[in-house]
Amino acid sequence: MMPRWATALAILIFVAMQYIFFMVMPRPHHPAPLPMRMMMSYAWGAMWASYILLIGYVSRDAKRRAMSVGLWILVCVVLPGGIGAVVYFLLRQPVLTRCPNCSTSISATFHFCPQCQFQMSPVCKECHRGVKITDVFCVQCGHDLAMDGAPARLRVYSD
Repeated sequence: MMPRWATALAILIFVAMQYIFFMVMPRPHHPAPLPMRMMMSYAWGAMWASYILLIGYVSRDAKRRAMSVGLWILVCVVLPGGIGAVVYFLLRQPVLTRCPNCSTSISATFHFCPQCQFQMSPVCKECHRGVKITDVFCVQCGHDLAMDGAPARLRVYSD
């Protein structure tokens, strides 16, 4: 799920933080103690690498959910402290799947395709609410699901 560019950039940023803390920042007259430099270089490197990986995840997930990738990357970069990523996770769209019968993009929570009425998941024939494949009776109305005659591709899991 993580793009390769984000992984490579995160490694580069982590190594760059090590370079900055060990080669650029030490002053010849007052060097910071080695354990302090090691702790700070690791903490800052891990923080920035994690932030880059988070942006990479948002870019791949937004594409998977048919959302504007550029807009969400911009929101994640511009809003400080990871607030953009939190906004993304609160406002993201549900994952879209394709109907195996007509290839229409539909939400993964749909029980029937809105274009061809293909049954995507098992439902009770009485109350038309979703049921689990392993249920014997409907949890909403108590209907005996064995009498419904679900399609064979859905029944195969219940045996």
